[in-house]
Amino acid sequence: QVQLVESGGGLVQAGGSLRVSCAASGRIFNANVMGWYRQAPGKQRELVASISSGDKTNYSNSVKGRFTISRDNAKNTIFLQMNSLKSEDTAVYYCNYKDIRSDYWGQGTQVTVSS
Repeated sequence: QVQLVESGGGLVQAGGSLRVSCAASGRIFNANVMGWYRQAPGKQRELVASISSGDKTNYSNSVKGRFTISRDNAKNTIFLQMNSLKSEDTAVYYCNYKDIRSDYWGQGTQVTVSS
C-alpha cells in the first residue's frame, strides 16, 4: 500500500502563484512516476504534470511554461509550483503514484483561481 498526503492549494487571484505538495509513504518502489492530475466541474480528470524517479518530466500543453514539477526522492515528495494562474486552472488537483505494480491516488486538494 502507498499513502499520498497532499498539502497546499487554496484560493488565489488570477496571475498569482501557488504550490502544492504530495508526500508518499508506504511501499515505495525506487522506479516510479508521480504526478498531478486535475478535475474541473463537469470535466474529465486530466494530467497536469508528472515526474519519474529519474526526474523525467511531462507537462500538459495548457500548463507548459507556467507550472513546474519537482521531487525530493529522499522524502518521496513531489511539488507543483503553479505560476501565472488562470481561472481555467480552477480544479481539484489529485496526486498520483504509479510503479510497475501499483497505481494510487490522493484525496485531492482544491485550487481556485479568482478572476
